[in-house]
Amino acid sequence: MFFNSIEFLIFLPLCFILYWFVVNRNLKWQNAFILLSSYFFYGWWDYRFLGLIAFSTIVDYSLGIAISKSQIKSRKKLLLFTSLVVNLGLLGFFKYYNFFVDSWIDAFNSLGYEMHASTLNIILPVGISFYTFQTLSYTIDVYREKLEPSKNLINFAAYVAFFPQLVAGPIERATNLLPQFSKKRVFNEKQAISGINLILWGLFQKVVIADSCAPYVNSIFNNYESMNSLSLILGAVYFAFQIYCDFAGYSNIAIGTARLLGFDLMRNFNYPYFSRDMAEFWRRWHISLSTWFRDYLYIPLGGSRGSKWMQLRNVFIIFMVSGLWHGANWTFIFWGFLHALFFIPILLLDKNRKNLDQVAQGKILPSLKEFFQIAITFILACIAWVFFRASNIAEAFQYFKNIITDTSFKIEYLNIERYSIEMLLILFIFIMYEWFHREEEHPFTGKWKWFKIASVILMLLTLGVYSNHQDFIYFQF
Repeated sequence: MFFNSIEFLIFLPLCFILYWFVVNRNLKWQNAFILLSSYFFYGWWDYRFLGLIAFSTIVDYSLGIAISKSQIKSRKKLLLFTSLVVNLGLLGFFKYYNFFVDSWIDAFNSLGYEMHASTLNIILPVGISFYTFQTLSYTIDVYREKLEPSKNLINFAAYVAFFPQLVAGPIERATNLLPQFSKKRVFNEKQAISGINLILWGLFQKVVIADSCAPYVNSIFNNYESMNSLSLILGAVYFAFQIYCDFAGYSNIAIGTARLLGFDLMRNFNYPYFSRDMAEFWRRWHISLSTWFRDYLYIPLGGSRGSKWMQLRNVFIIFMVSGLWHGANWTFIFWGFLHALFFIPILLLDKNRKNLDQVAQGKILPSLKEFFQIAITFILACIAWVFFRASNIAEAFQYFKNIITDTSFKIEYLNIERYSIEMLLILFIFIMYEWFHREEEHPFTGKWKWFKIASVILMLLTLGVYSNHQDFIYFQF
């Protein structure tokens, strides 16, 4: 079930009404209703994988209790290792089996040894990367004694399968979300209104911006051999906004939906394209994933302690693993490698914690220095996004080669120049919305609040109806 579908438009109000007006009697019924609703939501996509998420739930629920009860450190480690093997084993099988087999065969064939193997036709369960990391954070935190294990299976199962963020995050920590299932929720009007605002803004990002960019992105990347420099540059820029608004839009809808049910989820995006360097970009982009890798991989590896070479090693490991997490393709790994390269000068100059304040704080416009920093960071992000979007690494390099060799500056994709100008105008309006509200969760604040809400609804009704509706990009991860 997609957030931008008619089914969800029916499901959410019905769920809201039943939750607050029928089962809002005690905590037990609230959590049981959330669990049933979440399984229905996930089963709408493919009911066959309900058994997989139920299996992961029972395994980590049981291991969490066993880890807590054990007084022997070696046994605790063995139980944690079991959780890692089961969760990462399932993730690896469903997501990476074909990738590793094909890569192994290609490597031997390149050396002159002809090999053949049949790979399995494996369907990737939606959201497996997200709920796997969420359950792993639970067992790791129980092992570290940062969290008491859940003794209530319904509560824990509802935490794992919580439908607003089940299939594409934010990747919630057990220390934040799980305790909220132990407290009875009471309807809060202010919280509900903020949730509706986030849902509206998320739908605008997804339907108006991301889905409007998608046809241009697809046309340019599918025909990049015949495109000129300007078209290829626009293709990279359009994809940067497509993937940002697609994923940030989903996250905002998820956070807003959770608030309608009385839950608070962590913020996942904080206007990343206003970052002044790549370190700041990663503090603002996919925050739940980047902080997960920081806490559960980067810091255990040594973090920023030790020599510069150790720090650089840790950074490269983090970004290469992050790339692999995104998908079973060498393009994602190379995308992570590029971001690690971008970090080298920042680390060597000890500037990775430089831009912690808000950009242009207290000012309407950024300074000239901030403007160039933002522009350079965005260009670097776009360069990396080309590898993320390309079918293979060779195609991505050819994409850049065409930018350099075909220096024509006429917009020529789809032969509809007028619509490309309209798309650029829409992006400009969107950037202004974000810039002037960069210290807020969404633009629907201030004395012009109702005008902004009306304008966004109008664009949703006009552009949204005629846009080419796309699935959420991050469903594939």
